[in-house]
Amino acid sequence: MQALTVHRGLVAFLDRANVDTDAIIPKQFLKSIKRTGFGPNLFDEWRYLDRGEPGMDSSRRPLNPDFPLNQPRFRNASILLARKNFGCGSSREHAPWALEDYGFRVIVAPSFADIFFNNCFKNGLLPIRLTETEIDWLFHEVAAFPGFELVVDLPSQTVSTADGSRRFSFEVDPFRKYCLVNGFDEIGLTLRHADRIREFEARRLSEQPWLGRTLAG
Repeated sequence: MQALTVHRGLVAFLDRANVDTDAIIPKQFLKSIKRTGFGPNLFDEWRYLDRGEPGMDSSRRPLNPDFPLNQPRFRNASILLARKNFGCGSSREHAPWALEDYGFRVIVAPSFADIFFNNCFKNGLLPIRLTETEIDWLFHEVAAFPGFELVVDLPSQTVSTADGSRRFSFEVDPFRKYCLVNGFDEIGLTLRHADRIREFEARRLSEQPWLGRTLAG
């Protein structure tokens, strides 16, 4: 998992509350469990004017000109500004996969659905909760100033404007913060103890050699 410490990025906004995971990545794309390749189908039903299906060449599909992510000013955005209860609906882990594969590293909103919130941390995304007032101010700034960027400092738990004129603080669980700063997913956390695991397996096989036998039949 890619570590996240200090991230500066272009901000795109999605001015809708209660964006559910079926909107983030529609159900027809859930057949794959590779974690990659979902970026072109992020917000598929809103981004395109036709219905998307697995295997389609999204580069040839008609775009919805009214959808924010299709606007040239938001191209290459890596921070998504959203409204309350982002990521509600089903628990599909494909939702953070699609957001990360598209290029987002940080999602800023007043609130998130619990399962989606947890899945973000497991997949290298940082979900940040700010107050409604702070979110409203950020929406205004993004709309008013094309190219608006934010600097997210996870170690200090702050979100700042690029010029440093405004700064907001956010809360994050210490263990989740540790994992993101060091780029540890659950597998990575386990592999830190690989030597001790191998030692245990070797000792157990030495003390109980029958465990290494293959049963006939």
